[in-house]
This record gives sequence, C-alpha cells and structure tokens, in this order.
Amino acid sequence: MATSNDLLIKQRSVIVFLAAEGCSAANIHAGMKTFYGEMCISDCAVPKWVRIFKGEDPRETILRDRKRSDRPLSASDKAHREKDRSL
Repeated sequence: MATSNDLLIKQRSVIVFLAAEGCSAANIHAGMKTFYGEMCISDCAVPKWVRIFKGEDPRETILRDRKRSDRPLSASDKAHREKDRSL
C-alpha cells in the first residue's frame, strides 16, 4: 500500500509532466481528480506546483519535500508522545 508521501510524489510527477506538455493547471487538476478521486491534491495546490515546476527541466525536478526545521508532525518516542498529549 502506498503511503501518503508516495501518493504526493506520484501526483507531483503527473503535474510536472503535464505542465511541461503545456496543460493548464485547471485541466491538470480536472484529470487528476478523475483518476485520484478523494485522494487528489487540492485545486489550489496544482497551480502552486505548476509555478514551481515552470521553467525547470522536468528531467531534473525534485519532487520530494525539502527538510524543514519546524515542529515534526508526530512524536517518535514514548516520552515525546506523552509530552505532546499534555499540550
């Protein structure tokens, strides 16, 4: 079973390919919505990714999110999970 991160990378791959083909963000999202259904990224995210990918070489595009220094989405050990629950 694919993780949500795998699904995002697949969808970004679709966006970078179709954007390189000259498709509009609205058309890309409509096609992706048909294929991915409820698992499709939002209609406002597609234009954002089209802008990011525009002008880049599709063969060298980085699809994974870059590391961020903000708070992690989940705690990884028992002590931190307990602390997180107390907030």
